[in-house]
Amino acid sequence: MAEGSQDGVLAEGEPGDTPDSTQDTASPAGIAGSEGLAAALSPGNVEDLYELLEKLGSGHFGVVKRCRERSTGTFYAAKFVKTRRCRGSRLGLERAQVEREVAILRQLDHPNIMRLHDLFVSKAEMVLVLELIGGGELFDFIAEKEMLSEEEAIEFLGQILRGVEYLHAHHIAHFDLKPENIMLQEKHVPKPWVKIIDFGLAQHLEDGVTFKSLCGTPQYIAPEVINYEPLSSATDMWSIGVITYILLSGLSPFQGETDAETLSNVVAGTYEFEERCFSQTSEMAKDFIQQLLVKEPGHRMTAAECLVHPWIKPLSRKQVANRSRSSINMKNFRKFNARRKWKLSYNMVSACNRLCRTRLLCGLRKEDEELRRCESDQEEEGSHPVTLLRQRRSSCS
Repeated sequence: MAEGSQDGVLAEGEPGDTPDSTQDTASPAGIAGSEGLAAALSPGNVEDLYELLEKLGSGHFGVVKRCRERSTGTFYAAKFVKTRRCRGSRLGLERAQVEREVAILRQLDHPNIMRLHDLFVSKAEMVLVLELIGGGELFDFIAEKEMLSEEEAIEFLGQILRGVEYLHAHHIAHFDLKPENIMLQEKHVPKPWVKIIDFGLAQHLEDGVTFKSLCGTPQYIAPEVINYEPLSSATDMWSIGVITYILLSGLSPFQGETDAETLSNVVAGTYEFEERCFSQTSEMAKDFIQQLLVKEPGHRMTAAECLVHPWIKPLSRKQVANRSRSSINMKNFRKFNARRKWKLSYNMVSACNRLCRTRLLCGLRKEDEELRRCESDQEEEGSHPVTLLRQRRSSCS
């Protein structure tokens, strides 16, 4: 994609594990820690150390399976990712992209962030053994409730903010914060634990290094992404503002009829608190949102500042009372969540159909077929389970 181009930017439904996310990086984003990824590898076989169980999900480039560590009996999620190394190959993800995600996950250790436990690497595949997160999406959990006070909603939002504060303190920006990437460790517990997942677009930000990228999902991205301006941790804070707005009202502040209209609305930065949807919302909550949905990144609250905002951390009994009397618009929220789930399903089916049609119309030339059978796309035919190079998380923390 040409620098500065906005045609088709952030279009939903592109083939991949996240059909509504795309990325076009312009700066030389380093793969922090990738050298260490190759240096400390030791031989091992994933199936020798883990019992592979049922499939939990799948995408264009791999599958996720529940697994049990043989030595401890602990359950994890094994994410099998096909990687490619040949330029002509279309199968799998760019290896550098997966290595960047792994390098970032290796640096993280926080209760509100998904953990990487183990790693296996071969020429054609990487297996990430991740913390098993079985509570589903936070928004789905909330949609099942009859009612939810602002005070209860803040319990969840506070956890998200603490996770984001930790990321930013380590100079890491997520760049794809949205409901699909905010999960619960378990849901059938009195106080569910929030987990931030999917670091496929995350970046380690370095002082003095400008990073620009067309990444994210239209209704959650900040204006600087669309304008192809330098990104920062403040880019995540805009997304937090959008998520909070939706959580309280069941409306998306910038959602248009099309992606182009949505992007235009984001760039304009204009929104309002419609009385019919915000009639039960406290003024403190509105102020919180207003200090995040600010066009100038430097004027947005940081995650640390959010955590001491009076709506999150009341300074008086009156503020506590106002917060407990206010509630989120559950009727609207359930409608929003139902539309969101339907759109995700539609986008995935649409992406698969486009991929199939492309293959049928174009076919495969003989030389393409030979090129695709390169070592980076597949292991030798008839081989037994591949011996993968393995790196324990404990060896690099």
